Amino acid sequence: MGRIDGCGCVRATDVYAVYMGRLSYGGNISLDGYMNDANGEFDWGEITDEIHQFWNDRERPNSTFVYGRRLYETMLVWETMPPTSPVMDEYGEIWRGADKIVVSRSLPEVSTPRTTLVRTMPDLAALTATQNVTIGGPTLAAQAIDLIDDIEVLVYPIVVGGGTRFFPSGFSARFVLANSSVFGNGVVHLHYRKAA
Repeated sequence: MGRIDGCGCVRATDVYAVYMGRLSYGGNISLDGYMNDANGEFDWGEITDEIHQFWNDRERPNSTFVYGRRLYETMLVWETMPPTSPVMDEYGEIWRGADKIVVSRSLPEVSTPRTTLVRTMPDLAALTATQNVTIGGPTLAAQAIDLIDDIEVLVYPIVVGGGTRFFPSGFSARFVLANSSVFGNGVVHLHYRKAA
């Protein structure tokens, strides 16, 4: 709330009620920087309850998820997954409760509620003016590099030797370490924010 002057007026410069969201990009990666291996598999990234809870807590503040076709099709399971465990059920609720934007030129339609199919990258600056947004996948992230505020990775202690890189060729930006932690299975969490 702004300061009230003797005249009973609130100075506009003292009002901080305008919300500015953040654009984040995150994922699980191998020690050599890959999101999956040369066969497209990511089963080497064991998701413990502790790690699942971390991603639940990270995704909960995000109002909108922006996906490409492949990641959207991977995430579809959360729309109809039956009760499994408390942390997985919680993530399903988070996913179903968020808006989804799918950026694809080849996907004919989307099959989930709260989902919009677009052919080109949406105006992320306009979206983050009022909400937190997370973007998924290195191809989309590369298109939005100038707008990304936060990068969060969970680094697994395994070298896979090839696959899809978390940072694609041409991805260039400077970030500063905001936070780090270590999980019980040796996975390291790194949170970076865009350098000023």
